[in-house]
Amino acid sequence: MNKPVIGITCGDLNGIGTEIIIKTFADHRVLDLCTPVIFASNKLINFYRKGLPDANLAYQSIKDFTKLNPKQVNVFNCWEEEVAITPGVLNETGGRYAVKSLEAAIQAIKEGHVHGLVTAPIHKNNVQSAEFNYTGHTPYLKDVAAVPDVLMLLYTANLKVGLVTEHLPISQVAHHITKETILSKLQILNKSLKKDFGIDKPKIAVLGLNPHAGDEGLIGTEEEQIIKPAIKEAKNKGVLAFGPYSADAFFARGSYLQFDAVLAMYHDQGLVPFKTIAVGEGVNFTAGLPFVRTSPDHGTAFDIAGKNKADASSFMTALFECVDLIQRRAEYEERNKNPLRKITAEVLKHVEDEKIDETIDR
Repeated sequence: MNKPVIGITCGDLNGIGTEIIIKTFADHRVLDLCTPVIFASNKLINFYRKGLPDANLAYQSIKDFTKLNPKQVNVFNCWEEEVAITPGVLNETGGRYAVKSLEAAIQAIKEGHVHGLVTAPIHKNNVQSAEFNYTGHTPYLKDVAAVPDVLMLLYTANLKVGLVTEHLPISQVAHHITKETILSKLQILNKSLKKDFGIDKPKIAVLGLNPHAGDEGLIGTEEEQIIKPAIKEAKNKGVLAFGPYSADAFFARGSYLQFDAVLAMYHDQGLVPFKTIAVGEGVNFTAGLPFVRTSPDHGTAFDIAGKNKADASSFMTALFECVDLIQRRAEYEERNKNPLRKITAEVLKHVEDEKIDETIDR
């Protein structure tokens, strides 16, 4: 396929989003891979560019896609008014214009101008309004895409971690752990591993909710009453799911290396070990959407905003992965259009599963 058009949202105006965007696209080799469109304003880009003397970013300003230049970075102006930019400050302005950027990018995707999306970080507090009442990008994207469910999936070279619950207080997590939710997330993850990552028979580890995965019901009943039945039903639907495993031993002993992905029950259970292992190179991907969306695995970092200290490596990885995911999806669709290359369900029945060590501590 021709190089894709990738939409870039600016994130919180006062966070590190614009800085890491400028640092990424100052490397002109990126233009060999994609045509970037930054949804922001010239004034925002110029404000941060002044503080980055080593970042030689050239761009053209556009207001409609008839002027799109595939040989340059394009800045799509989402607003013209003067906006006070105060790096490192959490305020209403930073959140309001982050949402403007995101909404403009989504509109461009719906109209077919943009093929994939890379989002810079937003702050969940200052984006809240009557029109935008979401705890982050993931639930918002689910709604605008009108899909029944999505999965927050973070990944690096040797580890993929999906979450059953996302940004919830820990006191509410157990209430949201249901058989139906786990099954939905497992099916999305299984399909994404095939479609987006090219894994024909993905193996998925499922973590328990309680310490020691409940110790057969001694420390909580969710594993016995909810998680195990969900795994059993997933297997009946053709998903190679295993577990539940005790999260501490599972990561400490490197058991995740036996699997193509891990499904964690809640945010910190999955993301603390992930970020420890990924060391700044992780990518956040929303599985289950009709378009590709990635983002870096970090937040707004107000403490270093505007100081030329932000590391753009995770954002750059998110950009490269967005391009690769689009390509892999296209290849998957092409393979599955050709009936000669399809493997029938009858053939799959007789394929022997790879041996999985079910004795990992639970």
